[in-house]
Amino acid sequence: MQTLGRNPAIIICKRSIIFVVINTIAMKHSFITILFLVLSLQLGYGQDQILPVPSNQPSPAQQKQIARKYGMFIHFGINTFHDQEWTDGSKSASSYCPTAIDADQWIKTAKDAGMKYVILVAKHHEGFCLWDSKYTEYDVANSGNKTNVIEEVAKACKKYDIGLGLYYSLWDRKVNADVKDKTLDAAYNEYMIKQLNELIDIVQPYTHIVEFWFDGGWEKEHERWPAREIYQTIKSREPECQIGINWTIGLPENPDAHPVLPENQKEGYPIRYFPSDFRLGDPYLPADNDPKLFSHDGKLYYMPWESTICISERWFYNTTDKKYKTVEELAGLYRQCTKNDNILILNCPPNREGKIRDADVTLLKELRKKIQM
Repeated sequence: MQTLGRNPAIIICKRSIIFVVINTIAMKHSFITILFLVLSLQLGYGQDQILPVPSNQPSPAQQKQIARKYGMFIHFGINTFHDQEWTDGSKSASSYCPTAIDADQWIKTAKDAGMKYVILVAKHHEGFCLWDSKYTEYDVANSGNKTNVIEEVAKACKKYDIGLGLYYSLWDRKVNADVKDKTLDAAYNEYMIKQLNELIDIVQPYTHIVEFWFDGGWEKEHERWPAREIYQTIKSREPECQIGINWTIGLPENPDAHPVLPENQKEGYPIRYFPSDFRLGDPYLPADNDPKLFSHDGKLYYMPWESTICISERWFYNTTDKKYKTVEELAGLYRQCTKNDNILILNCPPNREGKIRDADVTLLKELRKKIQM
């Protein structure tokens, strides 16, 4: 008797059908699982995310910034010792060699001038750090003076009850010199976030950080900078800290247009680096009819302007920098820059002995009398 054999084609076909059915079920299950995870992550991120609130009026933290009104910009670092405003990261760390760091004198000078806060340059474009950073050797720990300048200034700010802000350059010609190579962005962005946390760690035992002033963003397209992560990192630890990135505003047809001067800014123009709390456009002054409302994703945000002016001609101390603005000039600039809810920081660079120059101190006292603070 002949038995019927199994048809291999039918077996293969059945197995294929079973495999397809099982695979389809698995794929559906995986898709649902992945979708659930994605939604969970999105919801979690949305719940934790800190962003400015759309408004046509200043927020409580902005009101405090506006009330500070007048502060000191302190450019001090490796450039101080090379008679240059910008260096490229090639100068030896050991060339930074102040004979002293008189942070007490810096902050007392600001206090006596009627200023409510200071902005200290923590890291300029060349990447040299005024603190001992775990993430680079290009810092004070490897220099001719190992003083942690950030810490000393924080202590002095606490002593004189004056606000502390920090300047930090996004553009780093030492660590991230090749700004055109996008494959380097992730590693460098992580480096920045770690350094921002270091700075907060150093300052918080003594005082709060009232402002972070970021610079150099023009070197890359705006979307390549981790603006949201920077904002989140700072605000989660310093909720009232005001955050600004230089050349904050773009054009409607091109958010990365550079520069959009203050007299050309109009209400509703896009915020180039979102989120931000205030506008910068160093070293330009605000327009007389300075607008305040700027847009992101169809919403308007209130944004005051912070002006930056040199008391003499240079940002960093320079042996050739001898020409000062007059008291009358400075008083006029003060009035121009602090009206319409705007703010002024006046740059007074310490010298190679780690002191603000006597001429600066004298001029600041005269200016205070002139503006009757």
